[in-house]
Amino acid sequence: MPDPTVEISAGGIVFRLTDSGPRVLLIRDRYGNWGFPKGHVETDEPLEAAAVREIAEETTLTDVNLYRPLGVIDWLFQSEGRSIHKFCHYFLCESHSDAASPQKNEGILECAWLTPEDSLDRATFDNARDILRAALRQVEQIVRSRSGQTVV
Repeated sequence: MPDPTVEISAGGIVFRLTDSGPRVLLIRDRYGNWGFPKGHVETDEPLEAAAVREIAEETTLTDVNLYRPLGVIDWLFQSEGRSIHKFCHYFLCESHSDAASPQKNEGILECAWLTPEDSLDRATFDNARDILRAALRQVEQIVRSRSGQTVV
C-alpha cells in the first residue's frame, strides 16, 4: 500500500465571554460529528490566516481575534480510495459576536455556543476533546487576567 497523502489544515477553537461564563463554538458536520471549524491551508497561506478564513467560511464569524497556537492533531482516513494523513493546526480564537451561522455549502449543519462542560461532552472525537482541554486552560487564564486575578 502506498504511503498516505499528507494534508495540512488549520482551524480555531473559538470562545466568547458572556455574563454567565465562557462559551465555546462547536460545529456539526454533514456526518453528524461535533468539532471545530477547520479546513485546508491554501498554497503559501499562513496557518493563522487559514484558521481565521476557515472559521469565517464555516460559521460566518468575521470578528475573530486569534490568540495563540494550541497544538496539532492528526488522524488517518480513507477518501476516494486514497489513504490520507491529515495534520490540523488549531489556534485559540475569541469572538465578541454570537452570530455564528452554519454554512451548509461548506458541509456545516449546525453551530452551537456551549459551556465548557457541555462542549467537552458534545465533541465527537477524543483528540478534539484533548485540544479543547488545552484551549479551556488558556481561556481560564484570560478570564482571570481580565478580572484582575493573579495568573500563575
